[in-house]
Amino acid sequence: MTRGVRHYRIAPGVTAFTLVLCFAPPAAAQSVQELQRQIDELKTMVRQLQQEAQQRTPATALATPPAPTPAPPQVAEIPPPRPMMTGPAQVAVAPPQRKAWYDRLRLRGYTQMRLNETISGGDLDIPSGSRLRSVHDGGVTEAGNFTFRRLRIVLEGRVSDDVSIYIQPDFATRVGGQSVGEPREGFGQIRDAYADWFPDKEHRLRLRFGQSKVPFGWENLQSSSNRLTLDRSDGINSAIPSERELGIVAYYTPPSVQRIWDRLADAGQKLFGNYGAFGVGVFNGQGINRVEVNNDLMTVAMATWPVELANGQVVEFGGALLRNRVQPEIRTGGTSPTAFRDERVGLHAMLYPQPFGIQAEWNWGRGPEFDTRLGAITTRPLDGGYIQTMWRVGQSPLGTFMPYARWQRYRGGWKAAINAPRLATNELELGIEFQPIAPLELTLAYSRMHRQEADERRIGRAEGSLIRTQLQFNY
Repeated sequence: MTRGVRHYRIAPGVTAFTLVLCFAPPAAAQSVQELQRQIDELKTMVRQLQQEAQQRTPATALATPPAPTPAPPQVAEIPPPRPMMTGPAQVAVAPPQRKAWYDRLRLRGYTQMRLNETISGGDLDIPSGSRLRSVHDGGVTEAGNFTFRRLRIVLEGRVSDDVSIYIQPDFATRVGGQSVGEPREGFGQIRDAYADWFPDKEHRLRLRFGQSKVPFGWENLQSSSNRLTLDRSDGINSAIPSERELGIVAYYTPPSVQRIWDRLADAGQKLFGNYGAFGVGVFNGQGINRVEVNNDLMTVAMATWPVELANGQVVEFGGALLRNRVQPEIRTGGTSPTAFRDERVGLHAMLYPQPFGIQAEWNWGRGPEFDTRLGAITTRPLDGGYIQTMWRVGQSPLGTFMPYARWQRYRGGWKAAINAPRLATNELELGIEFQPIAPLELTLAYSRMHRQEADERRIGRAEGSLIRTQLQFNY
């Protein structure tokens, strides 16, 4: 519409009246019939003009359509408000900022508090007789009460897309000879300190550098925070006491294997940790936190493979090889001048509890052992392992719980102790683990032990029964 020009709306009746005045002849010159005919023609013209006015569009300036009849109010659906644009219509989205390496780290840990009570048997009542002791728990004594078995703090994280770190000290280490020969507890010691490098994009292959677990024995690789039984078996753990060494190891996990392990982990199964389906490594070989004293390396290779059955359960089979030359500490001081052969082969089998499960391991080989007849350390045969059954109850008024039974046997040397004394172990353990809430785990166990003490100066084997309790709190 043109600015400055006013348009007026003319009613259809006024338009008709104006036309009559303009075109009608004088009344004196017309008859009544002629006037009636002209009136009828004018009415027809008015009706045509009204129809044309209703059909015309608002684009015609002088012919404005008749005012529409008011319609009842209608409620329009209001669309959700659109965000206000504070900048140009097209704004480039900035890429997400990468976290700094220190923002990728996390801190976690767990603590295990124990109480061991001897209910029958105990130390041999003979001169220099073996006492009822365990190489895994210094709290197994007739005079012991509460002890800290482990107090671990873990610092871990991925410092880049291809490198991760893992550092774990333990603050429940016992150190001997601190006060007139008596041990003291609560010392800090490095357990793990390593970095993983993933050279492939899928992170199936990892190279681990530093002090970490040695891939020998399924039970050795499984974390103590995740293990069902209170202690590892003598036979399997004798290969790598404390489970760790300083060196380099490579692990590889195929996608099909990783999918099975991920499903088991999501179901709450106690796995051995992601140490790969295949592993091979080289290490110093003298033991955790000990000085290397020879120019030889311990070499280890491991393989394990899970198979999913038709009923959904998973079985896992595997084995490991170890070759080493070790020089045990001797009672006169220092280490043995002779490096003894330490060679083993181990097998393991696992039926994950759904709800019933079985776990078994055994190893055979030869290693250093003190010969009481010769009064010296020699290389001798060894063998040992365990068989374990368990039943997993995932839901109950008491939370998740798992009763279990394990029998173990071992005959051979214990190279981590002074003079590599011989162990002769038979033990039956019956227990149950409760987890009422995620941060707390309570284990109650009965152990029937028949053990030779890890001291070449002791003779015989002690026998006894214990009630053992452990409270683990995770954080």
